[in-house]
Amino acid sequence: MPISRRKFLLASTLALPLARPRLARASSWPARPIRLVVTFPPGGASDIAARLIAPVLAERLGQPIVIENRPGAGSTIGASLVAQSPADGYTLLMSNSAPLSISPALMPQGGYDALKSFRHIAYLGAVPTVFVVHPSVPASTLAELTAWIKAQDQPVQYGSGGLASVGQIVGELYSRQTGAPLQHIPYKGSGAMRNDLLGGQIRVAVDALPQNLPFLRSGQLRLLAVTTQQRVPQAPGIAAVGELGYPGLVAENFIGISAPAGLPDSVAARLHAEVGSVLGSPDIRAKLEGQGFVLAEKTPAEFTDFVRRQADSWGPVVRATGASL
Repeated sequence: MPISRRKFLLASTLALPLARPRLARASSWPARPIRLVVTFPPGGASDIAARLIAPVLAERLGQPIVIENRPGAGSTIGASLVAQSPADGYTLLMSNSAPLSISPALMPQGGYDALKSFRHIAYLGAVPTVFVVHPSVPASTLAELTAWIKAQDQPVQYGSGGLASVGQIVGELYSRQTGAPLQHIPYKGSGAMRNDLLGGQIRVAVDALPQNLPFLRSGQLRLLAVTTQQRVPQAPGIAAVGELGYPGLVAENFIGISAPAGLPDSVAARLHAEVGSVLGSPDIRAKLEGQGFVLAEKTPAEFTDFVRRQADSWGPVVRATGASL
């Protein structure tokens, strides 16, 4: 039945208020400060990257970015907070291997899913880990470290940034593959662990490369091997586990930015583009690379596939080490 002109105008008028708010919300993002959750205490690789990128990204977006450190429980506290937040672009995750590749394999009840609970937006790069020792340890190579550990009466304590960290997993794998008996000492963040390492309270650690480069230059710590297939440009004098015959120890902690699942396409596209512009800055790139980050470009689809493949490959390895939260 033909509709009258009056009824048509009335129906159109009633429909308009319903459509306008949705368009306004998408087009006006961001309209208030953004929270960027870091799953480690200040001083870790994720925190360093966040504090280098956030001011420049905030300037491009026109809103402040507040960094919120939420460590604990193998990085699951911060990741869970983001996964349960509204998918409106105002709560973001500084994503990394701990909450997305390691801890999901150790959570008996689930809690969040590395893929279903997040939208992975911008890949920044990877941070190699490194076997590092106090100068009192009589070892200058990984082979010498292995021989020294085996010669001790008791298992040698080694530190990492926390339970279910990349450092713990690499240490456990190293112990299994070499037969060198180790005892894991988890810390609440790499900063606290590094202080004890510098003071000699612990003498061996598996830690992120960036924060240890200044201590390598000063001679306060000795770096024996990076957990990469080949040597990295930031530390060309340090051997890679791949060239030493330990390809099973290759492990890099990726860094990226993710959001709760369901983030609108328009917000995700803007955020990806703006992060890409920030990483395109020679100054920012130099600062990140100077801290030991190995930068790389990935589309959101490639980043998501990377998270999927890393979670699939790390899950069995993590469970095999016997690590727990």
